[in-house]
Amino acid sequence: MADVSHRHGDIAGHPDAPEMRDRYARMLQTRGVAAVEELVILAGVYAAISAWTVHFSAARPELAISNLIVGVSLAVLGLCMSMVPERSQDLNFVVLLMGAWLIVSPWVVSRHPDTGAVLSNVITGACVCLFALMAGGLLMSKRRT
Repeated sequence: MADVSHRHGDIAGHPDAPEMRDRYARMLQTRGVAAVEELVILAGVYAAISAWTVHFSAARPELAISNLIVGVSLAVLGLCMSMVPERSQDLNFVVLLMGAWLIVSPWVVSRHPDTGAVLSNVITGACVCLFALMAGGLLMSKRRT
């Protein structure tokens, strides 16, 4: 009869142990990057709904549509990047550009934006740029080690 009893012991002799250890170490190294990318998701959701929370959707519908498109795109990018943070360094540049667009879009999309729209977009865009730079910096520091 076959021996199916569980033996308590060390799995260090298992052939997949070094690979599992390396994978776990890589996962722990990118955990901070994933947290920053989750902040990008939140900023994207805010950018998408900001026209209705700051109440400039009726006065500036073109800016509301721009914010909705950029916000949904940021949320989707942040979700993709937080799922696979070690492969997200190339997308950080796209997130940085989208944050810069949020900063300048009130003046590009509408002629005379009101103060609420300007403050909302500039603060949200600056936060998105900061998050992209932080995630890129964390990824670059993790690659050196």
